[in-house]
Amino acid sequence: MDLGLVREIGSKALLAGGGALLLYWTITAVKLVLSARGINPLIKQFFTQVAAGRVDAAYLLTTKTYRQHVNRQQFIRYLAGLKLNRFRNLKSGRPRLQEGNMILTVKLIAEDKEEMPLDFTFTKVDDNWKIDRIATVNANAKS
Repeated sequence: MDLGLVREIGSKALLAGGGALLLYWTITAVKLVLSARGINPLIKQFFTQVAAGRVDAAYLLTTKTYRQHVNRQQFIRYLAGLKLNRFRNLKSGRPRLQEGNMILTVKLIAEDKEEMPLDFTFTKVDDNWKIDRIATVNANAKS
């Protein structure tokens, strides 16, 4: 075979493979974004409830499984240990899909620019997202 023909076929195959990979990434990203709808309002509702002192309402935004493993008192102690009153803003990262659950890292931001990242794991319950786990990132305190 002619070397020029081999190069031309190889280049076309490489471009086709790159295009297919780009299409796959785009479709996967769109699916992830569409499936994550409802998570940001849930996060906002959770922190609004906590800030207003309605801890029971925030606790009810969690799954039944979470409430079986973390009782109300443990939940309150965990939130108190986070000292959330220091933080004034939050920034959410990109959702990640893992074993059918959606994981989102939320960074709480204080006025002095201190950040505290928390990983929230969400599970769909009857077409609605519920919080299944809250974990402090890079720390031993998990609930």
